[in-house]
Amino acid sequence: MTVQTATRHNALMGKPVAEEITRAVYQGVEDLASKGWPVKLVSITIGDVPAVHLYVRNQVRGAEKAGIMFEERHLPASVSRVEMLAMLQALNTDPRVTGVIIQRPVPNHLDIRELQTAVHPLKDVEGMHPASIGNIVYRDTSLAPCTAAASVELLKRTGLKLEGLEVVVIGHSEIVGKPIAFLLMAEGATVTVCHHMTRNLAVHSRAADAIFVAVGKPRFITPNMIKPGSAVIDIGINQIEEGGKHITVGDVDYDACAETAGWITPVPGGVGPVTVAILMRNALTAAQAQKRYYDQVFGGKSDTMVSVAPAE
Repeated sequence: MTVQTATRHNALMGKPVAEEITRAVYQGVEDLASKGWPVKLVSITIGDVPAVHLYVRNQVRGAEKAGIMFEERHLPASVSRVEMLAMLQALNTDPRVTGVIIQRPVPNHLDIRELQTAVHPLKDVEGMHPASIGNIVYRDTSLAPCTAAASVELLKRTGLKLEGLEVVVIGHSEIVGKPIAFLLMAEGATVTVCHHMTRNLAVHSRAADAIFVAVGKPRFITPNMIKPGSAVIDIGINQIEEGGKHITVGDVDYDACAETAGWITPVPGGVGPVTVAILMRNALTAAQAQKRYYDQVFGGKSDTMVSVAPAE
């Protein structure tokens, strides 16, 4: 299915896709709640980063639409490693909490990988625990990283057959580029991953049926770098000054590339809304997995919720 807009017939708009996903999540959340298993997310923000506040506001709105409880915890930038690990362990063993979000970035004295690893895999709604990443290799994409999953979801909406599709991923970060590549391979696509050491990038990108771009360089991709009729998924978010105004643009020169691409995501309005919806879908998936664990342990006979985190 191709998502269309009145301004660009080939624009892949994120809002209708996000709304569709959220409606399905809402029904699933209602079903779980009727069985006495509410879905609740806890968001942890460390320090004061303006961009993070925007992310959290979007997540709050997404949770409200999905019928998911959302608790914000704002910690000082000075919080210690020991305090953070203790908090995460407490959340892991709290049966009232079904998902944990650690907002990025975190202060330099904290190791985000260590913190993400400390979140129990069954409560890893961001899909960033090593176990969640590793599951993708085995084609288990149920709790994939949100931005990566949102990007692939938008490609699916083009109607292109992913099996055998020639795809180029530009950018190989652990939270976006690499997971996208694994998700696409799980769908049967032929994937080339390019990065800052890639020679002749345009040779690769011009041969691709679809490209994903996440490099953090404003308008980096130009029309001569894409194949006519290809799908262009822009994951970049860059703040630049133009004409005396601060504007948000992607890693793709949207106006220029829209004349060449078959499908293209705008920035803002493309991947972003779908990422929030995927986070809510992951929250539902995590809660459902916890319910199954609970039923296996207690056979559905206990009338109280219990921790899903096994004792260390």
